Amino acid sequence: MAPQDEAIESLREAVRVSPDNVPLRRHLAETLLQAGRFSESEAEYRSALALAADDSTLKLGLARAFISQGKKSHALVVLEELVGKPDTPALAHRLHAELLWEQGQVEFAISEYKAAIEEDPSLRDAEFESTLGIEADASEEVVDGRIHAGWEDPDAGIDIRIERPPIKFRDVGGMNQLKEEIRMKIIYPLQHAEMFAAYGKQVGGGILMYGPPGCGKTHLARATAGEIDAAFLAVGISDVLDMWLGNSERNLHELFETARQSTPCVLFFDEIDALGASRSDMKTSAGRHLINQLLSELDGIKSSNDGVLILAATNAPWHMDSALRRPGRFDRVLFVPPPDEEARAEIIRIVCQGKPTAAIDAAAVARKTRGFSGADLKAVLDAAVEAKLSEAMKRGAVQPLTTRDLLSAARRLKPTTKEWFSTARNYALYANQAGAYDDVLKYLNMK
Repeated sequence: MAPQDEAIESLREAVRVSPDNVPLRRHLAETLLQAGRFSESEAEYRSALALAADDSTLKLGLARAFISQGKKSHALVVLEELVGKPDTPALAHRLHAELLWEQGQVEFAISEYKAAIEEDPSLRDAEFESTLGIEADASEEVVDGRIHAGWEDPDAGIDIRIERPPIKFRDVGGMNQLKEEIRMKIIYPLQHAEMFAAYGKQVGGGILMYGPPGCGKTHLARATAGEIDAAFLAVGISDVLDMWLGNSERNLHELFETARQSTPCVLFFDEIDALGASRSDMKTSAGRHLINQLLSELDGIKSSNDGVLILAATNAPWHMDSALRRPGRFDRVLFVPPPDEEARAEIIRIVCQGKPTAAIDAAAVARKTRGFSGADLKAVLDAAVEAKLSEAMKRGAVQPLTTRDLLSAARRLKPTTKEWFSTARNYALYANQAGAYDDVLKYLNMK
């Protein structure tokens, strides 16, 4: 037996004798990690954390074990919890920076990297700094993670477009429970204003929808406006952010003012996590000022939001500032899962409308597409159409789509929601103290 293996076995024996000895378990876990026995190291770190749940050193070790096994989404969850606390180990910031960079969040990666080397200069990595563009010459293409862009007029206003969506809830497949939640929070207060006023309830408020991409959050928001013939104002990150100091806050205020002047109006924020990221994660005052402005507008401190119906969607609620979920803001948080079997069948019928079909058995296709989002089902139809077009071109005549065509296309595609649930599951298991993600666990049959 190799000396290292002998040392590990000796440590295991010591742990068996003293199973509640946290420092001993930590030593064993670290030794296993250094020996390249990563899964065993993970198991030991988990056992130690069961005894000392708030130990930062153990959490950092668990994150390193995850990274060594390629479980980067698991590691990201642990590291995000660590970096949000005081006295975070410098290495946690360094590892967090690498994972953020891999996800394309370059500016956050730079902030985390700088925090790490400020605390521990020995963690500097010249190659990584070059990749991030840290301290690069202003003439270079990448400087502090940003690619040079042309200058814009700081006085230029934003283009605000009000829509009148023609779709209603009947055009949205499934989501019956979500529709009823929106009716109670947004639609009924408008349609039965006197009854709600008797209870002191104003017309307005916010609903935050979260879940995997492509499951119909934006479509449902538009249908909400169509259901009550309200104006619809969609807000994306590009509509708000501006390179000039103070302009982003001004843009946000203009959007809210336009909605207030167009009541009833559904004001919809897509990917709100990009606007309302946690202030504790921000290293610059500009980002914090923007979130403060958003909170002020939601509260209607200077102008009433009566008649402004606010919806927001996010794929990453765990990145949002907790203040956004307080009463009067986005106080109703709704999980939007992939459509169930009945809803999938309804979506298939909807997407097949207007296409040449031959008695499509939507229920049969729905049974074979568990976990598929609405966007995935549209992709199934597109794939089937492409294959049918090829056949039609050869025969010189339009060929109707069949159930077999859709099933064949479905077998070639995989649901895109799996990756999202892998990440969401980690947050639901390791960062769910308030039960915010219990619906995810229920969906996964883990609660």
